[in-house]
Amino acid sequence: MPNLIVIPARYASTRYPGKPLVELTGATGEAKSLIRRSWDAAMQVRGVDRVVVATDDTRIRDAAQAFGAEVVMTSETCQNGTERCAEAFDALGGGYDVVVNLQGDAPLTPPWFVEDLIAGLRNHPVAEVATPVLRTEGAALNGFLEDRREGRVGGTTAVFGIDRNALYFSKEVIPYTGRTFADDEDTPVFHHVGVYAYRPSALAAYPRWAAGPLEQLEGLEQLRFLERGVHVLCVEVEAKGRKFWELNNPQDVPRIEAMLRQMGAA
Repeated sequence: MPNLIVIPARYASTRYPGKPLVELTGATGEAKSLIRRSWDAAMQVRGVDRVVVATDDTRIRDAAQAFGAEVVMTSETCQNGTERCAEAFDALGGGYDVVVNLQGDAPLTPPWFVEDLIAGLRNHPVAEVATPVLRTEGAALNGFLEDRREGRVGGTTAVFGIDRNALYFSKEVIPYTGRTFADDEDTPVFHHVGVYAYRPSALAAYPRWAAGPLEQLEGLEQLRFLERGVHVLCVEVEAKGRKFWELNNPQDVPRIEAMLRQMGAA
């Protein structure tokens, strides 16, 4: 029952061009590229048989190969990371029961997030896709709300039913709470962690579907599954004291570097 991690990375990001090659300084003062830190995060996940970087850019390929990563070149026509994962999976000849999309802008992803995600998908009889969600504390929620007030697109939030199947994902803060929370207080808002686990059948179908109106409006690739009626399982994960944030905008660099230093990452 082999598992594959694909790290999709593209240079021409709309919000942050060249993002995979941005250097981040850790606790020792050493600067490492975002793609290197994402690779290091993937290599810490237990129970994974292979990790590859999927890109269409030779600069990212060369940087990744320089630190020893296996790279799969994909086309420039991939619209998002899921399409890039599907193309990489085909190029590798299939042969994996679960394919994980560990996006190249989330170097703070703890290994247990991915391990719990794989276990959740394997143990669910219906879900074809799974993704982690993290209950926010007041401090994180206030950060989301501040980003929106300042016109920045920060983290994504998720809402799901009692069966844990996703109802919606949004770059807005949902659900509406109508109150203020203390920094260390649990809130009813869940931060969507940008990692996905797919069964091969769902991954193969995805590129054949046109992007629907919700995906186009929100710019969230996972909404294509929901718009097609595919079950997306939300797996709640625990931070265990680890800070988590994705690198979405240049303003996120100092925030992530501070978190790297706090966790003692080299």
